[in-house]
Amino acid sequence: MRPIKKQSGFTLVELMIVVAIVGVLAALAIYGVRRYIINSKTAEARNSLGQITKDASAAFNRESMNGTVLPLGNSAATNMSRLCADAPADVPALAAGIQGKKYQSAPAEWNAGDINTGWMCLKFSMQEPQYFQYVYDETGTVGKTDNFKAIAHGDLDGNTTVSTFEMDGKVDGDSTGLVVAVSPAVIETNPEE
Repeated sequence: MRPIKKQSGFTLVELMIVVAIVGVLAALAIYGVRRYIINSKTAEARNSLGQITKDASAAFNRESMNGTVLPLGNSAATNMSRLCADAPADVPALAAGIQGKKYQSAPAEWNAGDINTGWMCLKFSMQEPQYFQYVYDETGTVGKTDNFKAIAHGDLDGNTTVSTFEMDGKVDGDSTGLVVAVSPAVIETNPEE
């Protein structure tokens, strides 16, 4: 008679431990992927606001002149140190355009304004579809009291909870000159709504 071989294998407890470990790892992976996707979407707002503040600073330092014909033998003063005035329209104009979806803006939306006003003055535009509505507001008068806000509003998941990202800037300086100082970080409200 041959001896009976004892069958080897995993016990029920060992299998339950493995299933529990796999479940925990899966939950962590789902959470990590979700955060990664949200961060990739909100990166659009952070990058765009950074570019808008750079464009506002560049516009402030840009030399501009009146567009009329200068008579022979005359001169014209240059206008410097001026922030762009408010953008006449947000892009997109309605928040519903980005609620839980992407919006493809038309070039005409970014051409709103003129050489001293809005998106045209800033020379800012977006060609790619966007998750956020962009706003540019300037307040104050020419000189040291000027300031501006670049704002991005978004509703990434369409649940009417709005994410808001904001960068502020202001004209600052002393007797040696004026500069545009901007906030060192983006102010975020409900970034992962």
